[in-house]
Amino acid sequence: MRPLIAGNWKMHGTLREAASLAEGVRAGAAGLKAEILVCPPFPYIHVVAVAMLGQPVAVGGQDCHLAAKGAHTGDVAAPMLRDCGATYVILGHSERRADHGETDAVVKAKAAAAIAAGLTPVVCVGETLAQREAGQAETVVRAQVGGSLPEGFAAAGGVVAYEPVWAIGTGRTPTEADIAAIHGALRETVGGATRLLYGGSVKPGNAAAILALPHVDGALVGGASLVAEDFLAIARAAG
Repeated sequence: MRPLIAGNWKMHGTLREAASLAEGVRAGAAGLKAEILVCPPFPYIHVVAVAMLGQPVAVGGQDCHLAAKGAHTGDVAAPMLRDCGATYVILGHSERRADHGETDAVVKAKAAAAIAAGLTPVVCVGETLAQREAGQAETVVRAQVGGSLPEGFAAAGGVVAYEPVWAIGTGRTPTEADIAAIHGALRETVGGATRLLYGGSVKPGNAAAILALPHVDGALVGGASLVAEDFLAIARAAG
C-alpha cells in the first residue's frame, strides 16, 4: 500500500505564503515513494491546485458540508471543493468535533457527501487524554470509526487518520507501542484495504520510527507541514 503523507495547513498563512509553500512542496515532490497531499485553507485551494498541476501532489479541503448545495451561509460543499481542484477532504478532525460540535453521525454524512462528489475522505479519530488514562483509547477509536464511516468508504479509497487529541500541536506523542496497538485495532476494524495514517506532533525527527510501525500507512501532519523542507523530510522518511 503506497504511503500517504498529508499536510493540514489549518487556518494559517496569507495567499502569498500559501503560494510560496505550495511551490516549495512542488519543487521537492518528484520521485518520492509516498503520495503527497496538501490541505490549505478554503480561499487558497484553487491557487494551490493550479500550482500543483502536472506534479505528483494532491490538494484537499479541510472540511465540507453534508449537503451538495443550499442555504448554508459560510459553509463549503464537496462539489465546490472538487470544482476548485481538490481530490481529498479532511473530515471529523478533533478541532471540528470540539469547536463545532461535530458528531460521528455528522462526520458520516459529510464523508458520504464527499464520496458522492468524487472526493476521497480522510476521516479523523482519536481519544482525549482522560479517555486514554481511563484505558478507553481503543474503545473510543473503534466506536468513532463505526459511527463515522459511511457505506462504500473503503471502495472509494477512504482514509482513516488516528490523531490522539492530546498529542495534536503539543509536541507530545504516544509511545511507539501505543501507536502500533491503536493502528492494529483500527486494522481489525476497517480491514486491509483502507489506509491508516498517524497524526499528532509528527516531525522530521520522529517520522521514520512512526512510519515504520505496523499498519501505519502514512501521516497527517500539522505544524510541520507549514515548512516545506520539514514536510518533505517527513515524506522522504516514508521510503
